[in-house]
Parts: sequence; C-alpha cells; structure tokens
Amino acid sequence: MEVKLIDEAMYAETMKATVRPTLAKCRAEGWLAPSRADRLAKLRHPGLLHYVCYDASRFDSLDVAGAAGEFRGAVVISHGFTEFAERFEELAWYLLLDGYSVCILEHRGHGFSPRDVSDESLVWIDDWHRYVDDLAKFCSLIGKRYAKDAPLYLYGHSMGGGVAAALLQEHPTLIDKAVLSAPMIAPKTGMPLWFAPMVTETACAIGLSRHIAPTQQRFSEEFDADFYEGLSLERARWVHELRREHVEYHTNAATFGWVNQGLRMSRALLRPEACERIETPILAFQAEQDRYVLLKPQDRFIRQVQEGGCPATLVKLEGSHHEMTTERNEVMERYIGRMLEFLRTPIIEE
Repeated sequence: MEVKLIDEAMYAETMKATVRPTLAKCRAEGWLAPSRADRLAKLRHPGLLHYVCYDASRFDSLDVAGAAGEFRGAVVISHGFTEFAERFEELAWYLLLDGYSVCILEHRGHGFSPRDVSDESLVWIDDWHRYVDDLAKFCSLIGKRYAKDAPLYLYGHSMGGGVAAALLQEHPTLIDKAVLSAPMIAPKTGMPLWFAPMVTETACAIGLSRHIAPTQQRFSEEFDADFYEGLSLERARWVHELRREHVEYHTNAATFGWVNQGLRMSRALLRPEACERIETPILAFQAEQDRYVLLKPQDRFIRQVQEGGCPATLVKLEGSHHEMTTERNEVMERYIGRMLEFLRTPIIEE
C-alpha cells in the first residue's frame, strides 16, 4: 500500500509546523491504576500509569489533506525498552490518516509512568507479568473505548512486542489483529541464551537487581550520529531532542533485574503450548540488522503460532535495523505500507 511519508529533508520542520499541532487537537492524556494493585506495596512508587490517545473522529473533523475519512478502529501501541508515547507521534500520524484512533500506554518505568529506581537512566521491573497485565487492562478499558464497535488492533515494538506477544497468549480474544515490530522474543545479552539467566538470577539474588547491567550506558545529552549509522539521522535527532527536553525520557540502560525478567518472559513466550493459545492474526517484522534482539527465537515463535493454527506472517525487512520507526524513507515505505495493508485487509481473508 502506498503511503506518503514525511520528507526526511524537512522532517523537523514538518513535525513542528504540521504534525504536532494537528495531533494536539485530537490528543488526550490520562492516568490508569495498575492492574495488580494488591502487589504494589513492595514497590517504591506505586503511582498511576500514564497514557496518551489520539481520537480519529476529532482528527477527521480537522479536514487534514490525505485523510481517509473512514473510521477503521483503534490501534494500541506497546512501546519498546526506554521509549515513551511521544516517540510514536509519526506512526500515530500515519495511522490517523488511515482512519485509526491511537492509544499509547507508557509502561511502568518509562515516560511519565512510575518507576522504582532513582537513577533517571535505568529501567527496572520486578515481574514481567506486570507489563502484560497493565497492557491488557489498558486495551480492555481504554483501547476498547476508542475502538467503539470497530476492531481493536495491537502494535508492539521490541520489548513492547514481547509484551504484546505475551498478551496474545494470555488473552486470546482481546485483540483482533497484531503487528509485532522487531519483537523481543529473546533479547541479545552478549551471552549464550542458556547461560544468561544463570548470571542475571545470581546477580539479583545477591542484591544487584536495581544495578546497571554490563555494557549498558547511561543517557547522554550529546547526539551520537555514528550510533545511528544507516538510519534516518533526521528522525533520530528529533527523538533525541525530545529525550533531552524531558528528564522522564532519559531512560537508556537496563538493570540486572530488567534483563532477568526479559529472559524469563522469553522462556514463557517460546513454550509451544503458549503459542498454540494464540488466536489473533499476526504480522511480524524482522530487522535484517538487529543488534538488540535475537532473530532465531522470532522464527521459532512465528512457526509455533502457525503450527497452532493461527495465521502469522514473518516479514524479513531487507536493509532494516531494530529501530524501524527511525528508518530511512526507503525502508519506512515498505514497513508502514505493509502494516497498513495488513490492518486494512478484512480479518476473514487473513
């Protein structure tokens, strides 16, 4: 499907002059009580989870050029590790243009949602199930409200893709279709997948759960163009400036506890019996040059979902990197176009 992307040469100007002012007119933010309130007492900052939503009907009333003018449902976005709602404004723009309301939950430890470490760079979680339960509650209450009587879709990137996959296993009928973008079915840790859990379990057992994990780096205000080699520097610089402006967006490094829970989630996701429970059609994107998650576990996950009888397609996006929404337009065109085509296709045909 053809999609008109923002011109990279005019990216910041377009975001400032057109995209953000328009999104602000159909934007609402709110706060949601975590799903597992009975277990929050042991956390340092129970708090409320922050979310941002964009309403398709309000967007259509603005008569934006190129808008479909046809309501197709709502898309819930489950963001990746160290990400935040504003990070997905460009994706929300394309979805709104095609007729979808967009709802973004900031996972615990991210953005303006509560966190349990004082270091602004670090991400920690005590139990990966918390991500899944909170996302399920958000989809059920907020996502369904914005979807009205139309389908509810789920988009999950990286860590958020792993969380989304777990939600599909635990709540087979909640979501109508799901897009998994470079999903963290298994993270890269620099160690063999069989060995890494022993290291992180030991580190957590001796009190290092909230300490920064090896090879991780704290947030730096300096923009490192070399780090984003091969990606769209205009998109990457825009996101970096957002992160600089808000201390809440300075998350940049994993703790031992987060890595340990990510590995536990991986083992759960790859159980054949869990994959067989999935009933939601899936479109998964695999990054050819992924430096954060392992590819073979993605292959295995999709194969097991297919063997369970559920439609699942794995698209190996040539020339792509893990940060798919920060790609150059030549890659983004295939990525966004295939995604919108999948969402538009009647469910009965998938």
